[in-house]
Amino acid sequence: MLGAILQTAIHENVWIALVLFVFVWLFSWAKGGLGSAKLAVLFAIIVVYLTFYQFPILIWIVVIVFVLATFGKELISKLNPLEGGDQLR
Repeated sequence: MLGAILQTAIHENVWIALVLFVFVWLFSWAKGGLGSAKLAVLFAIIVVYLTFYQFPILIWIVVIVFVLATFGKELISKLNPLEGGDQLR
């Protein structure tokens, strides 16, 4: 019983952390693109609501995009698929 309660609490805390992280990420991106903090907040609220509460499966797409945006450039430059296979030998 206690284990199930703790697991649910941890799941909810991770979900809240993801909501806050995505909201701040969207807000900073939208503020730069829209130029207005009020519009950026409105945009971020709408997108977070739709993503987390209407279509929660989409959050994994956001997580994948974030990981690729953060680590993708280094990974692609290490793999370097456009230059022959000399590095694999």
